Amino acid sequence: MVRLTKIYTRTGDAGTTALGSGERRLKSDLRIDSYGTVDELNSAIGIARLHADGDLDAVLARVQNDLFDLGADLATPETDKPLPYERLAIVQSQVDALEREIDRLNADLEPLNSFVLPAGTPLSAHLHLARTIARRAERLMVDLVQREGERVSDAALKYVNRLSDLLFVMARHANDGGRADVLWVPGKNR
Repeated sequence: MVRLTKIYTRTGDAGTTALGSGERRLKSDLRIDSYGTVDELNSAIGIARLHADGDLDAVLARVQNDLFDLGADLATPETDKPLPYERLAIVQSQVDALEREIDRLNADLEPLNSFVLPAGTPLSAHLHLARTIARRAERLMVDLVQREGERVSDAALKYVNRLSDLLFVMARHANDGGRADVLWVPGKNR
């Protein structure tokens, strides 16, 4: 159970923050940037939810909760040292749930004959923005895992990759099942 009684601690005033393990790192550290971007993604999804209802809103609510799990996963890197608590991590069943949602929502979409511009309904536009933030989070996580001594689980990488796919499909779904997608016309304005 998380309990926050004090909002400011002054422990980060020198530009460092604590990981879940207690280790302190610079706020500009790639790991901090990775889970900070996941937090930004979660906020973008919160804004998208202002325009969502019913089933899409429920899916996005589950994703927001999962993104806190992903943030916790990234904030507490896997190490060989035991922790005094169980480490929270993204698991394959969360990836599988995204794949089921992608397949379900994609089944009724109009086939694509061009790339889709990030536009259309307000919900679609916000979902496209969230998708691009998910892609940035993925790039940061991939960079992080390439660094010596850093670990990011396969499930966490898969999750953020599938999430950007889900957000794309949801954006198309929000554009009248893809019928109102705004399509790219190559060279249109030459």
